[in-house]
Amino acid sequence: MAVRGGAVNGEPLGAGSLTGARFPDMPAGYESYYLRACHPDGGLGVWIRYTAHRRPGAQPTGALWFTLFEESGPTATKVSGPPVVADWIRIGDAALGPGRAHGSAHGPAHDVAWDLRFSGAAPLCHLPFGPLYRVPVPRTKPVSLHPVARFDGSITVGGRDIEVSAWPGMVGHNWGAQHAERWIWLHGMGFLGAGDTTWLDLTFGRIRIGGRVTPWVANGAIAIRGERIRLGGLTRDRRPRIEESPAHLWFAVPGKEIVVAGTAEAPRERVVGWVYADPDGSDHHTANCSVADLTIRVARPGLPALNLRAPGLAAYELGMRERDHGIPIQPFPDG
Repeated sequence: MAVRGGAVNGEPLGAGSLTGARFPDMPAGYESYYLRACHPDGGLGVWIRYTAHRRPGAQPTGALWFTLFEESGPTATKVSGPPVVADWIRIGDAALGPGRAHGSAHGPAHDVAWDLRFSGAAPLCHLPFGPLYRVPVPRTKPVSLHPVARFDGSITVGGRDIEVSAWPGMVGHNWGAQHAERWIWLHGMGFLGAGDTTWLDLTFGRIRIGGRVTPWVANGAIAIRGERIRLGGLTRDRRPRIEESPAHLWFAVPGKEIVVAGTAEAPRERVVGWVYADPDGSDHHTANCSVADLTIRVARPGLPALNLRAPGLAAYELGMRERDHGIPIQPFPDG
């Protein structure tokens, strides 16, 4: 998939580039810049989001979200502040821009800080056509600015210093008028026996149209030794099969002469729960583990099946309306 000058396959994305902030001009909506990075051995990782949220008729509000994932469970905090366009985004003293993320969050339970430098692969635009980034539906517009990256620097959590040296990760950006009714984000890297040229980056969504909720739609890609292959799409023959819960996912996603199927899972105690606000005043619960185990099988005609494993190196996120999921929700409001 060609990406040229803020375009997908030659189609311009409209106002702004892949990295340009939308929140100053949107009448209502949300926007997130985020990153994840994991120790190369898996099981220890960080997930950081810089977000802006705008309700109709109001000024944008901003927040920093921080989670350290490890075997003992997640350490999470969140602080609020006005968002500013600087490089990509700045909230207080925390900024994210080309090649660097830094900042701090002094929460009620944990003081955290980070200073990370990164470089990575060319962007991945999940939606298959440029015009889809300009029209109202789908309501969420996802882009991985670096679908795979390497990070160096440091993280401090409650006085504990963690050195980050060549950690694999990714950097993402999304924006929209409303969250999907139900969504999944799945990202895999660091597959055993493979390098940075092999990764998986998928979004799944169900949206509400006219009082009905659509079937699952998947969009994204798998890279196999540098070859990017689009997965999912808008046609019926590209629909995924999904069985999901907050701590376990089974999926099968077709592409052109390819099917990628597998599982992502994590112990429930390693999953962090958040409230995500919608501009219309409703909200979702979100369960995320950024050190999940991912196993996939790649089937292509005329080629032997490819089996890949990324233990403790995957991200699995489920956004949902239900409240009886059993994942403790962090005590921070949103919006």
